[in-house]
Amino acid sequence: MSTADVKNAEDLSPEAVLARATTARGDIFPEWKPLAYASPKTYHLINQTVSYLHSYHGQEATSEQLSGPMRELIAIPALGAKGDLRHAPNHVRRAYRMGLTNKVLFEGAAAFAAVVGWASMTFMSLAIIEANNPLYPYGQLPAGGEPKELTPFPEMALGRTRSGAAPESLADTPEWRYAAGIDPELVRRAAAFIDHCLVADGAQDAILGPGPRELIAIAALCTRGEVELAARHMRRAYDYGMTRRHVLEAICCVLPMTGIVTGQLGLRAMQMADAG
Repeated sequence: MSTADVKNAEDLSPEAVLARATTARGDIFPEWKPLAYASPKTYHLINQTVSYLHSYHGQEATSEQLSGPMRELIAIPALGAKGDLRHAPNHVRRAYRMGLTNKVLFEGAAAFAAVVGWASMTFMSLAIIEANNPLYPYGQLPAGGEPKELTPFPEMALGRTRSGAAPESLADTPEWRYAAGIDPELVRRAAAFIDHCLVADGAQDAILGPGPRELIAIAALCTRGEVELAARHMRRAYDYGMTRRHVLEAICCVLPMTGIVTGQLGLRAMQMADAG
């Protein structure tokens, strides 16, 4: 980095902070401008953090890190779960520019819905509709809208083979075995949905295998503060070959929407998973 670049990076004037944020994202939402002028250092630190979490600034992921597309598959359902239909379409457009199709976006949303409820999938639909609305002003929509063919990304090949052989169905968990003694049909139907979302019966023809889907579910669980359940799902993710770095980065993808406490709870869950 040249001396001029270093000086520019340290310039905390509102104009410089806004310029760097715009360069990193490609655009900027106008609601950030009052903050940048009132407290430029605050917005500078927000931008520095989110740029790292979501691989802005043209950062290329290493083989040990989550790819940009995988990060979007976690972030977009998290935005949808909060009903944020102002920012979610912008992320859908970014996902489109990375070559993600609606099919894989809904696979990611399904994994998140396994935790927060299937209503969150309707927000994915609404975000997609708005992203394809020519009147939506934020982010560049690729010509033709949704890509017709999926551009491969590394996580498509990860987490498809499990090292263990324990039962994976929701119906096999202690809580739902208890429920089966009361209403077995309820358990059968609930388990069918959750097992589908988290591909408990194997990846088959799914784009996202069990490992990447667990990363999405883990992030969702951490937003809910469910440390014990998150640890349980982390063990399944590890069984499918996901690494601790994968898990940590998945959790951190939702920090902009849910706060640093989500990360702290996620780290507690990781420590619990490590302890067995």
